[in-house]
Amino acid sequence: MEWTDEGVRMIDQRKLPTVEEYPLFRTYEEVAEAIRVMVVRGAPAIGVAAAMGVALGVRDSRATSIDNLRKEFDVIVTTIGATRPTAVNLFWALDRMKKTFLEAAGGGKAHSAISARLVEEAAAIHREDIESNMRMGQFGAELLPTSGTVLTHCNAGALATAGYGTALGVIRAAVEGGKRLKVLADETRPFLQGARLTAWELWKDDIDVRVISDNMAGSFMHQGLVDAVIVGADRIAANGDVANKIGTYSVAVLARQHDIPFYVAAPLSTLDLKIPDGSHIPIEQRDPTEVTHIGGTRVVPEGVSVFNPAFDVTPHEFVTAIITDFGIARPPYVESLPNLMRKSLP
Repeated sequence: MEWTDEGVRMIDQRKLPTVEEYPLFRTYEEVAEAIRVMVVRGAPAIGVAAAMGVALGVRDSRATSIDNLRKEFDVIVTTIGATRPTAVNLFWALDRMKKTFLEAAGGGKAHSAISARLVEEAAAIHREDIESNMRMGQFGAELLPTSGTVLTHCNAGALATAGYGTALGVIRAAVEGGKRLKVLADETRPFLQGARLTAWELWKDDIDVRVISDNMAGSFMHQGLVDAVIVGADRIAANGDVANKIGTYSVAVLARQHDIPFYVAAPLSTLDLKIPDGSHIPIEQRDPTEVTHIGGTRVVPEGVSVFNPAFDVTPHEFVTAIITDFGIARPPYVESLPNLMRKSLP
């Protein structure tokens, strides 16, 4: 993902791994649609894209007064904010852009100066995300075994962030540090982020990865073939409940049954300390065709209804530790997560 004078350029994750394309999104509406249809996905990456979309919209605004620009800014933020309800990084990034806009507009700056300031803030969010992933990788690498097999669900790598990754960033850091790890990547139905994206990333990095179907995880654990589980997150409640890709809860239950550590890797921007537990996390419902069709071919009988929630919530008692960019949180999370948040403040 990169900012250019012409617009925001992003890899189209829907076409991986067979086609690697980097389309250009020239308006904030196009960026919003790219987020909605999952050209870009992964909570941190969505936040970065949202910030760039806001900057693009303000830069290209034809408002003739600051008052009109304020009104247009509200429309831009509302449009982008309506794309994906579960990933809290989206709203975190929009709040940062709102604060930056209000400070610049309130200071009596010209449209061009306000625009330049928003472009700077979007670039800072992009840069800080990569830096946070690198720190997270170093913290989390210590938790993984010296050798063995790590299972992951969905994609929490460079594609889901501005670069390097959260869960995959931890794996990358561990391998870079000399640990001999193999990875089992759940295919992650119905969008196949594990089979298409995680496998592609790790293969590119020459990290030993094998794809398994989602219903194989328990069998592999029962055979003693999994030493640790690590996943990302789209929102974490104050008590440590974790919203992540649908199927994560099942993996966590299986890991607990087999006494396997279950780690979550996410930046502090993914924490939502305003909500007490996971029951308050909105769960996005996606297009049924993601379930009824594979590669454009219908696999479910015509007329049969399906459910397609994009996420589930894993209760905090199933989480061994939460790896953040400011350290590792352990139970009780109602104490450790706020402590890390305070640690992050300037």
